[in-house]
Amino acid sequence: MSATNSPLIGDGLPEPAAAVRDRARMARALEVAASTPDGDVPVGAVVYAPDGTELAAATNRREADADPTAHAEVLALRAAAAAHGDAWRLTDCTLVVTLEPCAMCAGAMVGARVRTVVFGAWEPRTGACGSVFDVARESPLHAVEVRGGVLLDECEDLVREFFSSRR
Repeated sequence: MSATNSPLIGDGLPEPAAAVRDRARMARALEVAASTPDGDVPVGAVVYAPDGTELAAATNRREADADPTAHAEVLALRAAAAAHGDAWRLTDCTLVVTLEPCAMCAGAMVGARVRTVVFGAWEPRTGACGSVFDVARESPLHAVEVRGGVLLDECEDLVREFFSSRR
């Protein structure tokens, strides 16, 4: 560890604090994803307040709740808004999710005024943070900062294992 308490990267420079923080938060989202109900795609989402405290966490529950909108991101945003105390606005909050958000979830982030989304695995069929669409950054209402590919291998493995057990 360097004097800045960050791991060193290849050239001996300290790793940016944001990258270290993103990985720790994604590890938490992976823990949440592990509690996804049977039958639902394992996705974990965690919303962090501007001061870094966890406001809410949720998993996918579409199958469990028979609700097409019960994506981990939407459920976490709803719970975070209730806990945040600034009505529905999640200004300066960060959403961390194991899988790239779809158009519905990216739209919910924009509507909630989330500042940043950090995701793990890319979703090449429905991703709306750069893969298929870029709802998060191209909205005229509010642009969300996007950082993808955090703990990519672990997040991809989670989804891959789920679908391989179904084939």
